[in-house]
Amino acid sequence: MPLALAAQSDSEAIKRVIEKESTAYFNVDYKAWADTWVQAPHAYWSYTDLSGTRFLEGWDTMKTSLARYFKTAQPSSGEITNQWLEVRVYDTGAYVRFTQLATDGTDRTETAQIRVLEKENGQWRIVCMQATDRTSSR
Repeated sequence: MPLALAAQSDSEAIKRVIEKESTAYFNVDYKAWADTWVQAPHAYWSYTDLSGTRFLEGWDTMKTSLARYFKTAQPSSGEITNQWLEVRVYDTGAYVRFTQLATDGTDRTETAQIRVLEKENGQWRIVCMQATDRTSSR
């Protein structure tokens, strides 16, 4: 496969993984969400809004801390739209920057997001997520 086609194929696969991760999170589907992540000590998750920044270092910490969310949250019937700003692929690693708009009947949240992904056994998985709520700053 020519290099340009391989990069395009990787870029589309990376976007699908990110979309799957977001959808699983909003649908409160732990198994699907966890499947999109590198489950390793170097995994990292963070979210910033007006109340501050929350961050989780390492898969075990993420799994334990987010278990409360996955046990108590109600699935969202909302729509998720991503505006892809940058997708850069580096061999078996990738950097992605995008804006995500999550809309349901009562709420609308816009976040600026960054993902770092690693390719494991031919599959792209997220290893780092950083999201900043932009809704309240507008």
